[in-house]
Parts: sequence; structure tokens; C-alpha cells
Amino acid sequence: MELETKCIQAGYDPGNGEPRQIPIIQSTTFKYASGDEMAKLFDLEADGYFYSRLQNPTSDAVAAKIAALEGGTAAMLTSSGMAAVFFALFNICSCGDHIVSSSTIYGGSFNLMSVTMKRMGIDVTFVNPDCSIEELNAAFRPNTKVVYGETIANPALTVLDIEKFANAAHSHGVPLIVDNTFATPINCRPFEWGADIVVHSTSKYMDGHASVLGGAVVDSGKFDWNAHADKYPGLTTPDDSYHGVVYTERFGLEGAYITKLTVQLMRDFGSTPSPHNSFLLNLGLESLHVRMQRHCENAQKIAEYLSKHPKITWVKYCGLPGDAHYEIGQKYMPNGSCGVISFGVKGGRKAAQDFMQRLRVASIETHVADARTCCLHPASTTHRQMSDAELIEAGVSADLVRYSCGIENANDLIADIEQALAGLEV
Repeated sequence: MELETKCIQAGYDPGNGEPRQIPIIQSTTFKYASGDEMAKLFDLEADGYFYSRLQNPTSDAVAAKIAALEGGTAAMLTSSGMAAVFFALFNICSCGDHIVSSSTIYGGSFNLMSVTMKRMGIDVTFVNPDCSIEELNAAFRPNTKVVYGETIANPALTVLDIEKFANAAHSHGVPLIVDNTFATPINCRPFEWGADIVVHSTSKYMDGHASVLGGAVVDSGKFDWNAHADKYPGLTTPDDSYHGVVYTERFGLEGAYITKLTVQLMRDFGSTPSPHNSFLLNLGLESLHVRMQRHCENAQKIAEYLSKHPKITWVKYCGLPGDAHYEIGQKYMPNGSCGVISFGVKGGRKAAQDFMQRLRVASIETHVADARTCCLHPASTTHRQMSDAELIEAGVSADLVRYSCGIENANDLIADIEQALAGLEV
């Protein structure tokens, strides 16, 4: 099936007389006829459900749809995008390990790695996504376990050279994890370019209506954990908490990573989405392919308008010819990238904040990528914990406005921007 059809049909195939829509299985637990049957579930010897903290039929159906959209072999939903990022990394990293990450990533992910995971004994080296291959290779250490980046960085909007990062990761025997939230599988499928694991904040375009928090982790099933068994003992040696099961032996390369993620990390951390939230996420997924086209069309028109306005000092959008990432954007996302634009307002930080307050259609929100247009000043909000040096490294300047185009009429959005800029004294 094509992606448009998978948005509608994948993940759930009802039988004769069964509900056409994915049922909401709003239950914490499940009944069994005997303790022996349930024991097989706890020993990972049988498929099934026993407690929704680990797995739930509604959530699993939606995870299967996202796996199909990304071209992966298995997926798991989480209660938020940050939970997905943490789980994806911590599933293969532990105290004493090291991560190589692109520096231009979401501020929450930056803090997760540079502060929280550092306290857990996991170190990180941030590299410029536009670095040379030699500079990228120099960031690796003997204890490096994973490479991380974002297809389109939030809010710097740099485009990751997935092939370059994947090749470097694989040459050092580690997987590449890519956050594909902004592009979505509609516009980019990182597995096709060498990525091994994909994460999403499903709260963004996948939900599309700012209704429910959520995240997803998708495995390509292609990384050979056994070939690097000494690096990944959690996947290739016996797990004493499940009577010595070896995940790569029992579940193969296609299922080992997500199974461990589910039965270990979700078991112990419990960052589980509610079945109702998963149901609402599925409703959003059904229109993802239609909405992304409109988001991108609007963003292209607005980026072109802003690039010619005298009160705008710069515009960052990879769909603009001349943008630093235009060529690489065309390589990985020839049919459109996302609906988010970053730009600088003449007059700096204060002018950027004044501009946003004058908008009438777009609202100021700590959110991005849904049907309604919104904007944010990252330096004073999502990235305010960063030092000036860290802000520069992350590609966030003091005058940067992140503008997320919704699916309204583009002419109305441009008119709103025009009146807001007209009132600025710069």
C-alpha cells in the first residue's frame, strides 16, 4: 500500500462483525482462565496482554500503523515525545557509555542528554550537523553506543545528512537514531537512508490537533546487534529478570529492540499512553497525508513572503532556494519538508517578542505542528535554560521566531504577519 492508504488502513484489520474503528480497550488488566496461561506471558513465552502498563491492544494497533508508515518492523507508543527519546537512548545506553548527537536539536532533548543522562553516568558529545566526515568521526569514543539527530531540527531547521551520520555510526558499530517528528514519514522515511531507529513526538503533526501528548519509537529491524554483541549485552546476553531470555535469540533482529524496550523500560518506568489517547492519535494519523501537504504549501508561501520583507533579517526554511540546507532538503524531502519556519525580526529579542504579541491569527504557544498556526520565541521559553554559547551551538539566536503554519488559508496568515510587522518601530 502507498503511504496515503497506510494512514487509513494500516495497524488494524477487523474480522467479520468486529468494530470498523479501532476499539478503545479502556482496561488496566485482562482476564485469564488459569495462572499457567498468564505465567507464559510473564516468561515471554506467549503473546498477549496482562497489564496495560506494558501493552494495550488499542495502543499496539496504533503503534503498528506508525511502524508501517516508517517501514519498520516494530514500534511502541509512549506517553510523550520526551519519553520516546529517553527510552530509545536508554534502551542501549547505561552508566559509563557515550552518545554522539547533532547539536541542533530540540532543547528538551539537549537537556536530557547534557544534564539528566549525564547525572546517570552517560556522556554526550554534540557535533555541528554540517560538520565534515573527519570531524564527525573524531567525536566517537570506544564507549560510544549510539548516534542521534533530528531530520529537521527544532527550531534551528537544519536538515540532517542522514546518510553521512548513518555511515559514520555504522563504521563505528553503533546505530543511528533519528527524530522524524517535523518531517513525518509522509515527507521523509529515515530508514531508507540508513537510520536504524526513529522516534516521534506524536503530539505534533501525527496527532495534528494539539489534543493528546504522545511519543513513538520505531525499529527498522536492520541493525545487527549480534555483530556488536560486546557493545549491547542488554540485547545479546541473558536477562535475569526474565529467566535468562536473550532478546536477539528469542525475538530476532526484527523484534529484539522493541521487546526489550517494552518488557524492561516500560515495565519499570511506566510512561504509558492511555488507550483513549492512542485512539485520538489514530484519528489524527488518518488525515496526516492530507494535512502535511497543506502545512508545507502554507509554509512555502509564507517563507517566500518573509524573505522579501524589509523588517525580517533572515529566514530559515529548507524549501527556499538559496537556503543553506536547500539542496540536502531536496535530497531527503523532495515533496516538502514541514510547516515550521524560523526567522529573525529586525531589532532583535524585543522586536521578536513585540511582533508575536501583535499577531491575531497565530497564537503564542509552547507547541508546534498542529492545525492551528502558532509561534514561539525559543530563546526566552523552550531554550531559556541554555547559556548564550549553547544557544549559538543549538542554532537558536536571540531574534529567532519559530512560526508553525497551520492549515488555515495562507492569505489570511500573510495578512496577519503583515499587520503585525507594520506596527513595529524598528
